[in-house]
Amino acid sequence: MAKGNGLCFGVDLVTFFHPVFFGLQSHDAIIEHACAEPRAFWDRILDGVEASGVTGVELTFSPFNWQDAIKTYGSVDGFGAELTKRGLTLCSGFFAELEAAGDFTQLETQRAIIDKAERYADFLKACGSDIMVIGAPLRQTLGAQPAIFHDFDRAKVIADFLNRLGAILYARGVRLALHTEAHSIFAAARDVDLMMMLTDPAYVHMCPDTAHIIVAGSDPVQLVDRHHERMIIAHWKDAIGPMPADTQIDEHIHDRHQAYFCGFGLGRVDWPAWIRLLRDRAYAGWAILELDAAPDPVRDIANGLTLVRQALLPVYR
Repeated sequence: MAKGNGLCFGVDLVTFFHPVFFGLQSHDAIIEHACAEPRAFWDRILDGVEASGVTGVELTFSPFNWQDAIKTYGSVDGFGAELTKRGLTLCSGFFAELEAAGDFTQLETQRAIIDKAERYADFLKACGSDIMVIGAPLRQTLGAQPAIFHDFDRAKVIADFLNRLGAILYARGVRLALHTEAHSIFAAARDVDLMMMLTDPAYVHMCPDTAHIIVAGSDPVQLVDRHHERMIIAHWKDAIGPMPADTQIDEHIHDRHQAYFCGFGLGRVDWPAWIRLLRDRAYAGWAILELDAAPDPVRDIANGLTLVRQALLPVYR
């Protein structure tokens, strides 16, 4: 098991969203391959996770989502059996519906989100996981007109819905963890502080992503230290620095992020300070060694895990 005195290591399946890993030429070709040969697609990914040395799997968007997993292996139990025979655990699932929903302050939109989240939560619980990582709505491009201000009143509306959603998920045995996605309303230090203040800590938790916090222009160690008691899972990723303040925020923003992400230990994240923080705050739980669309994900994850074991875990222990 990839553990370290209270830390368990996993990977988000977005790490495998690179054509080179599948011997293909484009992201569209990956999706076509997943549709045409789903068993070969999923077996290759799960075999890769096992070979990398981590033991946790975080599901994400299609073709790496929970519905795809069920279709491929026939049932929840069938997917669970594929994990078990490889010594893997479903640690969490990423839920991207808030970002895609547009104005989810509308009751009809909220009902649709809740329905999707409830079904996802039931799947996660059936597979032994109790964490749903949720992406927050995106901000508006700086200077766009008419300007939409993420002020107290707007944040409170969003926080009220997150509180209700968190309570609904809790009733199904699953905890809600907000992900610090760069250029969302939950990444830069001020925005995280605001949302943490407005949400109920009993029902809304936190999944800090170290790289996304860097890209948003903040310090992940300082930020997480202020809210460490809300952290129930974390994405460990590195970045070369913040993106320009006037970066265009549109459907391509996640592609623009990739140029700022880098190999574990090669960027601006202060990993020694990070591991001391987790040690001093007695954090125990999942650490997701994530890379966005890595050409050689098995090697990169294994190298990251080796660095953690050799340079960081001795400090944590």
